[in-house]
Amino acid sequence: MDLIIFLIIGALAGWLAGLVMKGRGFGVLINMVVGVLGAFLGGWLLPRLGVNLGGEFSGFITAFIGAVILLGIIGLIKKA
Repeated sequence: MDLIIFLIIGALAGWLAGLVMKGRGFGVLINMVVGVLGAFLGGWLLPRLGVNLGGEFSGFITAFIGAVILLGIIGLIKKA
């Protein structure tokens, strides 16, 4: 059940990150996959930067930040 919730949160975060990062998105489905991967990235990166998010929505916020970072990196690579 935790895996399903993680995938749903990641997909929602990726979709929202695609809306925020206008011009850097790749479509709804790919943005959802990027959101799931971004959740892993955010969960790994934020603690190393000393960012500790607390509260009920910390998992979603972490996934969203990771998805935005990942979309930004992919956008830079795509431009080059």
